[in-house]
Amino acid sequence: MAERLADHTTLRLGGPAARWVRATTEAELIEALRTAEGSLLVLGGGSNLVVGDAGYDGTVVEVATRGITPDTSPDDTDPSCGGVLVRVAAGESWDGFVAHAVGRGWAGVEALAGIPGSVGATPVQNVGAYGQDVSQTIASVRVWDRTLGGVRTFANADCGFGYRTSRFKADQLPTGGGRHVVLDVTFQLRPGTLGQPVAYAELARALGVEVGQRAPLADVRAAVLELRRAKGMVLDEADHDTWSAGSFFTNPVVDASAVPAGAPAWPQPDGRVKTSAAWLIEHAGFGKGYGTGPVTLSTKHTLALTNRGEATTSDLLRLALEVRDGVELAFGIRLENEPVLLGCSL
Repeated sequence: MAERLADHTTLRLGGPAARWVRATTEAELIEALRTAEGSLLVLGGGSNLVVGDAGYDGTVVEVATRGITPDTSPDDTDPSCGGVLVRVAAGESWDGFVAHAVGRGWAGVEALAGIPGSVGATPVQNVGAYGQDVSQTIASVRVWDRTLGGVRTFANADCGFGYRTSRFKADQLPTGGGRHVVLDVTFQLRPGTLGQPVAYAELARALGVEVGQRAPLADVRAAVLELRRAKGMVLDEADHDTWSAGSFFTNPVVDASAVPAGAPAWPQPDGRVKTSAAWLIEHAGFGKGYGTGPVTLSTKHTLALTNRGEATTSDLLRLALEVRDGVELAFGIRLENEPVLLGCSL
């Protein structure tokens, strides 16, 4: 019986795959990538993926590699050292790694707690939340280059990181998927008991500190998990608000003149501003819980489209189109989807 992608995505949507390979070692992963024919999907945690109801007429390679390996020289317990380098296999759980780092006293990823998915996906999307993103701590990314047929290592400066993007996201192949498949990621983290300076006002309020101040690592992680749970952004099988792909739309970056009166506006280095997709959605008339079918906006957060239990991908796309077009009609700003669409489109 063919594997259903619905059983491997956080939306719990998607038809069967024609072929499925589960790679538990780097050697198995490289062999699967090297020998794959036709279209290819490399699957991690399935948290940023929308798959069509017809499924995928290609090969799915499930990345299930494991390993968290710190460089223990210099001593990673000495706060005066320059930092600890930690190599993490692509198949490791991202939230599991964050918990591990906080437990070891490694600062730099504590505000990224509760984000579903695998470590290998984080540099592709330059995953971020609450004032942190992975580009701030990634030292290097080791990949399999599907075009050259070999292993390559990219230093941080060569990864092309931007807002929710990277060279790994941009380099797509005609046969499907990215040219570069992440094998492992090396992070440079700061040893100590305090997290990085808190850069996000909502998190600072939750911690009772000012923006720019530090707080204990464990406190930061706990506060972030609490904030995310309140928004339905921590996976819970019993809570349909978490049957989602997280934030479905990215915060748009536009000219300052395009930002509606009253909307949040964060200046960007290129002179434009980033505004809030959630604000635009809500003020265009799509409140929390909007929708009457098997797919609705989350009852906790307007950015998430949620499967209420009996949905299809077609149901999801209908609501996504309604929201996207409604925001564009109201404000002239076209929202872009954050998750990858496979075998379907908006």
